[in-house]
Amino acid sequence: MARHCGAMATRIQARLSTVCSSRWLQDWHLSLGLSGARLAHAGAAERLQREYDAVVIGAGFKFSRASYLLSLLRPQIYAELELQRHGLRVLPRDPYSFTPLLEDRSPPRSLLLGHNMAQNQQQIAQFSQKDAQAYPEYEAFMGGMVSALDPLLDSPPVDTAALGKGSLLQQLRNLRALRPLLQAGLALGQQLPRYYEVLTAPISKILDQWFESEPLKATLATDAVIGAMTSPHTPGSGYVLLHHVMGELEGRRGAWGYVAGGMGALSQAIAHAATARGAHIFVEKAVCHVLLGRDGQARGVALQDGTEVRSKLVLSNASPQITFLELIPQEQLPKDFVQRIQQVDTRSPVTKINVAVDRLPSFLAAPNTRDGQPLPHHQCSIHLNCENTHLLHQAFTEATHGHPSNRPMIELCIPSALDPGLAPQGCHVVSLFTQYTPSVLADGQSWDEQAKNAYADRVFDCIEDYAPGFKASVIGRDILTPPDLERIFGLPGGNIFHGGMSLDQLYFARPAPSYSGYRSPIPGLYLCGSGAHPGGGVMGAAGRNAAQVALKDFRSL
Repeated sequence: MARHCGAMATRIQARLSTVCSSRWLQDWHLSLGLSGARLAHAGAAERLQREYDAVVIGAGFKFSRASYLLSLLRPQIYAELELQRHGLRVLPRDPYSFTPLLEDRSPPRSLLLGHNMAQNQQQIAQFSQKDAQAYPEYEAFMGGMVSALDPLLDSPPVDTAALGKGSLLQQLRNLRALRPLLQAGLALGQQLPRYYEVLTAPISKILDQWFESEPLKATLATDAVIGAMTSPHTPGSGYVLLHHVMGELEGRRGAWGYVAGGMGALSQAIAHAATARGAHIFVEKAVCHVLLGRDGQARGVALQDGTEVRSKLVLSNASPQITFLELIPQEQLPKDFVQRIQQVDTRSPVTKINVAVDRLPSFLAAPNTRDGQPLPHHQCSIHLNCENTHLLHQAFTEATHGHPSNRPMIELCIPSALDPGLAPQGCHVVSLFTQYTPSVLADGQSWDEQAKNAYADRVFDCIEDYAPGFKASVIGRDILTPPDLERIFGLPGGNIFHGGMSLDQLYFARPAPSYSGYRSPIPGLYLCGSGAHPGGGVMGAAGRNAAQVALKDFRSL
């Protein structure tokens, strides 16, 4: 079986390298993301003839090499683009979280969480009866906050500069932009001071107010630090947790799932939705720069092969750094704006490791059955080195000094447990989302192959402690450090959100003050990716919002 899986993995890797080359992913292309599909859906496609009305720079990822779970995608996008009709199928996970422990008892304990509250309380009671009783109230508290903030995701941030401009009638119309903020404030009600604390305090402080058991607190804290160069003790880390629980699947709030066939199937469904409405998608066409007219307005894009594609609007799904520092001449932008973009915090702690194995990991805390079939915990996000929040903070501290963590935080997922077609029979695909690894190593060291493999070996040693035999099951691995994520996927600094999700880089300030409403200093150029409000993740909100703004401007041309 191992020999059979190894041969299959080699062929799959060769095919992936051919179809999804680094050049295809690194350079920026004419393609349609969520904004493009939204524009086509809104009726702009019928005017796409000799001159394009809008081009969207950037593309979704074809394979699950980087992103690996779905939850945050806005429900309006599912409905408006009819993604299910275009082939999207999501596999919800229940249970969804598994935290095995390393401890001197047989078997070691573990914490398994799902959508059944009574079962969750039973699991938590292993560590604290008090926490088991508090958990439903905590979930309701966080759910109330998510519901209150949810409308803010689907509209541009308030343009405060416009509130006092224009005629009295125009000023009154501009006040309508305050509606989502007012709705959020009213929904938060008397709990506003407590919710404000969640947004601004370290998540460790918030969790300490609710719970006493470290395995539960550390498990919950992972959502506050994942993808971020922050510790559970970092002020403002509570918002990152909220950001990751704002999603839903099939109407269930906070649920996460796998995309059947891999994350590329989502990109394909969006592409099919766009082309069905008349959009044209170009691949293998690297964008060199945005074309500007004599009036300074965006007039299309120039490709590296010399082709010019003229359009009335340009939407960029690339990062703010790529869009404004590489595709636009610097002299065409305000100096303070350029400085703001240069100063965006893009530090990334993430190293993603994709692994092919010839059998499922068997955890000491939950051993496999003899038939080797997936058990409920195999479909979960499996949290390793998460016995307590101190371990997470220690891992973070080591990275701030330029050293990869000795005991990194590991989120291990096995999508093939629910989607067996991702791997040959008996084999599985394992996704390891690990942190903390600094983009720049101490003492001038580089992320060469030796450094990458040394870190991956350390990660595998950690997994071996929880699941003996894991290392022997490995038949291939793909290691993506922060520099790799930047080089291959165009993620600035390797940051999966196109920039940190700290409070100083959100809402009014994303990507820069006065430019948070998707319009840019270049008329006709819009930012529609994760570097725009409301931020990162496979969410689509920025694309949908930007498309609405662009359509409004287009209709006024």
